[in-house]
Amino acid sequence: MKEIERKFLVNKEIWETVEKPKPIYIKQGYISKSEKGVVRIRIKDEKGFLTLKSANFGIERNEYEYEIPKDEAEEMFSIFCEKFIEKQRYEIVISDKKWEVDEFLQPQKNFILAEIELSFVNEEFTLPDWAEKEVSDDENYFNSNFL
Repeated sequence: MKEIERKFLVNKEIWETVEKPKPIYIKQGYISKSEKGVVRIRIKDEKGFLTLKSANFGIERNEYEYEIPKDEAEEMFSIFCEKFIEKQRYEIVISDKKWEVDEFLQPQKNFILAEIELSFVNEEFTLPDWAEKEVSDDENYFNSNFL
């Protein structure tokens, strides 16, 4: 399955004024990371997921995600992941497109990154006032590089 995603840094001052839904707690770690892609384990509230993502081709990549039992995800964390990311995700719909805004708890506390998934590369969308610099092509902002 193709994933087409754009990422933006978030202006913290403006973000603080936004009315937000209840956040989703996410813990994620990486089992494998290579030039071909990553294998990620994630706990999202009460569910576990195993995800394979190919290397990026611009803002596109292949992604395969499978729900797994939460207890198996927790076991995989203890076996395969010495380090992990914790974040709170806010899902906000703007002009019929879902934005996922992540407030990181660790390892980069107080860092905020927003993502929007698109149907095609040149799809137009409304950029919220709290979204600032685009970092879609900057590998420093890939979650897998935060650890």
